[in-house]
Amino acid sequence: MTPAPRRLTLIGLVGVLLLALTSIPARPATAASPDAAGPSATSPNAAAPDTAYLMAHFTGESPIGEQIYFATSTDGLRWTDLNGSLPVLTSTVGERGVRDPALVRSPAGDRFWLLATDLRIASGKGWDAAQHAGSRSLVVWESTDLVNWSAPRLANVAGNIPSAGCAWAPEAIYDPANGDYIVYWATISPLDGVDKARIYYSRTTDFRTFSPARMYINRPGTQGIIDTQILEIPGSTGGYRYLRASGDGQITIEGSNQLLSGWTRLGDLSGQGLPGSQVEGPILHKFNDRNEWGLYVDQYATGRGYLPLTTTNPAAPGSYRVRATSEYDLGASRKRHGTILPITQAQLTALRSKWGGTPAGVNRIQSYNYPDRYVRHYDFDARIDPDVNPLVDSQWRIVPGLANPAGGTVSFESVNYPGYYLRHYNYDFVLAQNDNTATFRGDATFKRVAGLADPAAVSFQSYNFPDRYLRHYSYLLRIDPIGSAVDRADATFRITG
Repeated sequence: MTPAPRRLTLIGLVGVLLLALTSIPARPATAASPDAAGPSATSPNAAAPDTAYLMAHFTGESPIGEQIYFATSTDGLRWTDLNGSLPVLTSTVGERGVRDPALVRSPAGDRFWLLATDLRIASGKGWDAAQHAGSRSLVVWESTDLVNWSAPRLANVAGNIPSAGCAWAPEAIYDPANGDYIVYWATISPLDGVDKARIYYSRTTDFRTFSPARMYINRPGTQGIIDTQILEIPGSTGGYRYLRASGDGQITIEGSNQLLSGWTRLGDLSGQGLPGSQVEGPILHKFNDRNEWGLYVDQYATGRGYLPLTTTNPAAPGSYRVRATSEYDLGASRKRHGTILPITQAQLTALRSKWGGTPAGVNRIQSYNYPDRYVRHYDFDARIDPDVNPLVDSQWRIVPGLANPAGGTVSFESVNYPGYYLRHYNYDFVLAQNDNTATFRGDATFKRVAGLADPAAVSFQSYNFPDRYLRHYSYLLRIDPIGSAVDRADATFRITG
């Protein structure tokens, strides 16, 4: 019931105003402005509803797979890769590779942070060294609009943990009771005679300064826990304010009404045929337009990437249903251990404007002396043809060279067969899946040089046979030494969109 209005004297009015001014809560601490250039693509608008989704992920242990990829969706099940399935953020710090990204939004919605594991298995260091002598730092980016991001920086969160071997799979959640963020991650270290992964946590207000790490989750005995993710459940559906999904031998679901204590085990996904020996990296999220929740799990054992499950009662593990393949589409790239963030229509538009449209980095390779013909794959052979159908058989991602990504070299990845590259084999060319051997990387790497027949065009010198160049001969691709004018023309190409 609305009370009747009261008449205020001037003195009473002044008193009310003073009381109001002294009652305004202090503004929560925010991070310094990101040093990314360019104006904000979207203005914070707390009233705008979330109508779409942003997924950040990595793709695997390839030279560019351990970086940050973005995909967007309007229904949370069908995804479109941004930037032509190429990375949108690349780490230049620490191990120069990142995995397991987590997106964090401030309560006001005016700032975002992206946390990731500082790890690059593609460098050849191996899993044992990565676990027991890896980076103790996380990689952090920040943004005000999801489009313009700061340079990456390292946060040494596990430095005070005795004999810490790594800091993996970071996540963060805002703690309204404390007015800060709880950042949590897995660290492998010996404790009480047991060397295993445990979850530690730290507190921060700005993702620059962190409190000393403290133990968060320590499973009994020798059972480790490699990752966990917490989701706040509006209305405490199922009787809990928070749910937690963890990789601890199973994908275990827990509930609590507090962030750091009071957790109750509710069950796991073994009943759905998804034991922890097959899946990890869970993502819990709520669908924007209905009382339904999603749980994505990374099928790491088979290398197939994410698989979505859905439920209307996220606190009941037995209610999660594996979606049929006809009910979802994960886009062109393989999606591994990542994060899903609800976004507004304006944010979706800005993201697609920045990284959508004609995919960045996707090109065709046009013959110099047969300009109606383009390099294409056909039945895993490589040739130049006119009127290529389907067109995507002649589209390539020209990526940093697999054998020497920092040396100005390139490799050619198929658009419709991600992970497959042009390589020479007995001087002939084939389209083959990257097996990550040194021989494959060398055979699939080329130095881009000025065109041998026309300096305004390009030629491609073999990385491991530098006296030979990519050329066509009877319309088939091969690498050969180049001598005559015909040879030079056959070895010259133009890169087109």
